[in-house]
This record gives sequence, structure tokens and C-alpha cells, in this order.
Amino acid sequence: MTTSLFIGRFQPFHKGHLHVAKSLSKKYDKIIIGIGSSQEKNTKNNPFSYNERKAMVSKTLKNNKIKNFKIYPIPDLYDDYKWTEHILKKLPKFDAAYSGNEWTIRCFRKHKIRAQKIRLVKEINSTKIREMMVENRDWRGLVPLEVADYIKRTSSIKRIEKLYRS
Repeated sequence: MTTSLFIGRFQPFHKGHLHVAKSLSKKYDKIIIGIGSSQEKNTKNNPFSYNERKAMVSKTLKNNKIKNFKIYPIPDLYDDYKWTEHILKKLPKFDAAYSGNEWTIRCFRKHKIRAQKIRLVKEINSTKIREMMVENRDWRGLVPLEVADYIKRTSSIKRIEKLYRS
């Protein structure tokens, strides 16, 4: 039984993230989705809470027929060693870690854990999506339908606009 760890902040979960999750679901028996900066919410860089991100990711993956996943919070500990040790103790055993963040990859490699940087899609990133929301530009095509619906239903754009103005 093989297991992968896919770590991201998912602020919000977008089509690039979904592409990686689909790929990992075919390659591994199980996927652990680690939602990073899990203690952060209502900030410019982290507007969505852990529970909001978990809801968006879970609904999107289920609607895309990905069933072999489980979601875990991963808080920031501001210490490379403690952060990696926390993950190894609190999450199920995994065979490889995947992230778009170079620092995350370095942390795992220091612990001799197989880690691979995912190829980022230049046009799709969460920061750009949040900026597009604030600028009233069309961002919906960059996120799965489930995420766009969640953001609309929860009036999250108003909150993000307010965070960008403060």
C-alpha cells in the first residue's frame, strides 16, 4: 500500500491543485492532503480557515471521483526540524511528499524523506486568484466549480477585499 503526502495552503484550492491530486490518486493507493498554515485565517495571505479549506478540497475531490484521500491540518511551527517532526508524528506514514513550496521540499529532504516539487502552472496560483477577486476580474475559470460555488455562497470575496484594503 503506497501513500503520498500533498501539502499546500490551498488559499483557495485551484485547478492546478486538482490536477496534482488527480495525478497522485492514480499513482498512489492513498493521498494525505496536508493543509498548511492551518492555524491561520482572516489574513491577506491566508483568508480561509482550515475548516473552509478542508470543505473546499473535500467536496472538489469527491465530485471528481477521488476517494482515496484524507485531510489533516498542518500548523506553522517556525522551526524546520520541529515542523517536519510534527508531521511525521501526527500524520500517517507516507512514501513521498509533494509540494509547490521549495522550503517544504527542503525540510523533508533534510529528514531523508523522498520529496518532489510539483510543477507549478504559471497562470494559476492562489495569490493571483485572490488578487483577481479584489480587482473584480474573472477568476472563476481558475478554480474548480465546487470552490467557486463555496466562495460565492459564503460571500468570501467581501472578506478578501476587506483584508486587502487593511
